[in-house]
Amino acid sequence: MCCKSAKKKEGESQLVKNKDQMDGFVQKQIKTLLTQAHDNKLDDTTRLPFLPVTATFYNSNNFEPVWSSTEQWKKGTLSFLHYLDTCIYDGLFKEDYQYTLLKKYYSTLQANPEQRRDAVLWAKADCLFSNSFFHVLQDIRQGRLQKDSAGLQYDSTKQKDFFIPALHSFLQDNSLNPLLAQWQPKHKDYILLKRNLHAFADSMDLHEYTYLPYPSKDSSAFVKLLKKRMAESGVSLQQTHPDSVQLRLMIAQCQQKLGMKADGKLSSAFIKKLNENDHEKLIRIAINLDRYKYLPATLPEKYIWVNIPSYQLQLMSNDSVKLVSKVIVGKPGTPTPELTGKINNLVTYPTWTVPVSIIKKDLLPGLKRNPGYLAKKGLALYTYAGEPVDPYTIEWNKYNKGIPFKVQQGSGDANALGVIKFNFNNPYDVYLHDTNQRYLFKRSDRSLSHGCVRVESWKELAFYIARNDSMQYQKNDTLRYTTDSISNWINRKEMHKIYIKNGFPVYIRYFTCMPNDKKIVFFDDIYNNDKALRNHFFTKK
Repeated sequence: MCCKSAKKKEGESQLVKNKDQMDGFVQKQIKTLLTQAHDNKLDDTTRLPFLPVTATFYNSNNFEPVWSSTEQWKKGTLSFLHYLDTCIYDGLFKEDYQYTLLKKYYSTLQANPEQRRDAVLWAKADCLFSNSFFHVLQDIRQGRLQKDSAGLQYDSTKQKDFFIPALHSFLQDNSLNPLLAQWQPKHKDYILLKRNLHAFADSMDLHEYTYLPYPSKDSSAFVKLLKKRMAESGVSLQQTHPDSVQLRLMIAQCQQKLGMKADGKLSSAFIKKLNENDHEKLIRIAINLDRYKYLPATLPEKYIWVNIPSYQLQLMSNDSVKLVSKVIVGKPGTPTPELTGKINNLVTYPTWTVPVSIIKKDLLPGLKRNPGYLAKKGLALYTYAGEPVDPYTIEWNKYNKGIPFKVQQGSGDANALGVIKFNFNNPYDVYLHDTNQRYLFKRSDRSLSHGCVRVESWKELAFYIARNDSMQYQKNDTLRYTTDSISNWINRKEMHKIYIKNGFPVYIRYFTCMPNDKKIVFFDDIYNNDKALRNHFFTKK
């Protein structure tokens, strides 16, 4: 029976004398709590971010408790807590799932005889454990790099077919890792990155340094954070100097410790160096693990993989690397977009139609100064129908946002696209191509283009695609070209459009760390994508 005299406000506590009756009271309290829950809160102080799917689950389960029975935790409860304690090996952060609060409920209800009789505590704990379990499931399967409203938990089909069966399966088998493994990417590099994360997390410097958001709108608040961060690196305050002098001296001292030029000047490079520590690297690894979750579940047998931050192209066949090439990608102001496509044709000795953005930014100001500007650049003016236009006949000063003409560079060795162009349909008008500035491949920083991807090993790539395409032809098909044909056209400097019978898949992606043997290699966050994601989704880490 319930001890009525011990009952306080509704939902605050409910002490039960007979433990054999506890589950029935917990069941009623779960129903009450979830009926009154709102705004993703179980009550005024308890977050329940996965309220929709949690409520659906208990409604389908007649509100019965699933993590405890007759004042005893079920075996799976401790297994789940143990997983949360080590979930960093999956790139997850345990406090996202209210680990400390769950552990407090577990310990309190395990050790305190008085509170163990409280049906409300058991009900809250049950709801919280289920909520955290669903949260882990979503982050494992979908990642965290999307708006909350796009979460799987709001999909009624996923609630029914994914979340609820998964929890029942876990509580029946008490085995979480095999269950989670089936929902994680099968990409080889994802598996290797996770393996290397395990070693990284076990050996990392656990000190959490102050993170510096830069640039900052609040300069005074930023200076306070900066001084705090430099003090964490052992840089002492110089109280005998005015504030501005003191700050410069501290920066110079810190720069020297970091192996930088000690000029005392605040710069993005200095802040970036201060933000480089094991904790921040851990967040970057977590971000990159999530990026794999946005790839297709399976990739084609053969495909081209371009990773923007590493300035590298890989030609893949059956999980084996057949070709590695340096690439040049877009500048931060004109970034190469992440996209998926299929190369449907190659063009030898192509012409180059100058993008509208370049015309507006670079060419139009030059034409206003001198109508002969295009000729000096080796460019020509045409109508959209292809008719030549004399730039001296146009009143250029009346145009500001663009021009009603196209600008084109003829084919040849001086052409910006070089010897060959790889076309594939995409909304950004981006393609792969050779370049007439091949010396730029010697640079380590190769974010230099207007958005397209320049390929150093263009010849090997073209020949592989051609050979692969020829193998796809049927008995009665007419083979329009061979690798010898391409070589001859290039030698004769002839423009030819070569149609690919079966489009060759290409993936352009942005991964700032990759597994390499037993280590993790980090690349510069050239477009500040990691920084934006870190500031938006990982601010409390």
